[in-house]
Amino acid sequence: MQDKSETQLKNMSAGEIIRRSIFLIVSLFVMAFGVAFSIKGNLGTSPISSFPYALSMVSSLTVGQATIALHCTLIALQILILRKRYQLIQLLQLPVALVFGVLTDFTLNLISGISPSSYPEQWLCCAIGIVLVATGVSMEVTSKIVTLAGEGFVLTVCKVAPVKFSTMKVIFDVSLVALACLVSFVFLRSIEGVREGTLAAAILVGTLTRQINKWMAKFEGRFLCP
Repeated sequence: MQDKSETQLKNMSAGEIIRRSIFLIVSLFVMAFGVAFSIKGNLGTSPISSFPYALSMVSSLTVGQATIALHCTLIALQILILRKRYQLIQLLQLPVALVFGVLTDFTLNLISGISPSSYPEQWLCCAIGIVLVATGVSMEVTSKIVTLAGEGFVLTVCKVAPVKFSTMKVIFDVSLVALACLVSFVFLRSIEGVREGTLAAAILVGTLTRQINKWMAKFEGRFLCP
């Protein structure tokens, strides 16, 4: 998929790259809102955000800063694993990570006044977060500019190990959730950022993304392609 992305970029005109880049930034904004609503629901964040959230709870880092740190680590691991096979164009994951981290903190501040007072209200925030994350992921894939560091890391492992992408994605998500549980339990003696909402996100985000992709394909054909 990374090789395909590089070829697609080379074949795009400057105008198409600009349109798709703007669309990518919008997708990051939507995903950041999704993460923010999940955190506000306090029923657990999505697997990819669980570790940054736990890290923010036990350090002076914000959720956005912890997200940037995680993504930078994943980018460094991709370089270490692939070495000479690493494509320099994948370094675009770095500015994407920076923007996503900043937007995560920004959206958290935007909805700081939201404070669900009941379990149903918590689930409402969680549901909004799941839908927004799924929509953002679908938009990010449709942009065809660059993969996020999490997906990039999974693809990198699949390049050097005999494992399917879907299997490795599950292993990756479970590992992040396990790290979140470990860090929060060791430092706080409680589990933070991992609850029933995390399970719901793990099950529903992928399903919703596949459905939204059908709409995004039509949008891409009308507005993003030359």
